Amino acid sequence: MKLLPFDHAIRNLARSPRRLILLVGGSALVSFLVLGAVSFSRGLTAALGASGLPTNALLLGAGSEESVERSEISPVASEALLASVDGVASHGGQPAIAAEIHVALPAQSDNLSEPTPILVRGYESGSFLVHPQVRLRTGRWPHRGAPEVAAGPEALTRLGNVEFGSTIALAGEKFTVVGVLDATGTTMHGEIWMPVELLALVTQRTTRSCVVASLNADTASDSILATQDAFDEVEAFAATRLDLEIAAMRESDYYAKLAEFLAPIRLLVIATSVLIALGGALGGINAMYAAFSSRVREVGTLQALGFSRAAIAISLLLESLVACTTGALIACAVGRWLLHELAVRFSMGTFALAVDSTAISAGLFAGILLGILGSFAPITRCLSLPIPTALRT
Repeated sequence: MKLLPFDHAIRNLARSPRRLILLVGGSALVSFLVLGAVSFSRGLTAALGASGLPTNALLLGAGSEESVERSEISPVASEALLASVDGVASHGGQPAIAAEIHVALPAQSDNLSEPTPILVRGYESGSFLVHPQVRLRTGRWPHRGAPEVAAGPEALTRLGNVEFGSTIALAGEKFTVVGVLDATGTTMHGEIWMPVELLALVTQRTTRSCVVASLNADTASDSILATQDAFDEVEAFAATRLDLEIAAMRESDYYAKLAEFLAPIRLLVIATSVLIALGGALGGINAMYAAFSSRVREVGTLQALGFSRAAIAISLLLESLVACTTGALIACAVGRWLLHELAVRFSMGTFALAVDSTAISAGLFAGILLGILGSFAPITRCLSLPIPTALRT
């Protein structure tokens, strides 16, 4: 089978700049939306996965296993766990265990006209041992008893791009930002941290939200996990201490369940993107149909010159693929520039969109698929006419 030269398809693309722009633009829109939806899903999953460690055990109030913010447990639960379980890890002689408060509070700065809810974490000294993802980027950690906080970069951005050393209001109380914490890739990157005793005073509560304990790890396995014996001890402790009304789970399992709970949101984002992308795809298909339909006489002439319908179909398909793939490449480049690590805020903090190889592959695949499926109907229309009819068109 004799094929048409490749440059014949390329030259035909430039015959109508307007139609070419519509084709490339429609493909770029479809690819950009698909890339954004996949980036959202992967960024949320990655942030939740990085926030919870498999070596940590989590004690929550019974019945609140799906939301640490609703959980309430006794402040003595951490001491009781430490006294009853031998598998709690220690670093430098200090046990890796912390009783924390997690609560969303209205936060406001001079740069905001209205308060915005931000997740605030009350921490203990052991929190830095059970959350090694958190580091201090600038400044220092708040002093006990002082109206001071440390904030993640995304929290400062959410407060109107306040600067280090500024004063913010939490639940009507004034606090000074004395430190900027860094927990890139986790939901903690958008939190505000203060000593747990101070947060308990601000929220007027005598309970804690959870207890996080780092357990002795089994490094002999392929993946580092808390030893099953140590976690079994924690589960047995939670089951026998009925007076504390607590439940135990791995911290990684908690965030995995949270990811399952947020799955409908990811599905909604993907479905919305697909619907909008469908509109862009239909616009690109219409432009493609108009471009190919106006070339019926050219197709008839090529057949009269001896080129087979299959060769002509391949040439037209190449035109469509080149235009749509160009649009997809443009969308991936723009998406990588605009969307990568773009912060998205939700009730548990923030996460960053992940424009990784999977998201880029999905965007390219969407553009290529549009080029193949979108050209099917126009090509069939061009080649379905007999040669005499096509030459008279």
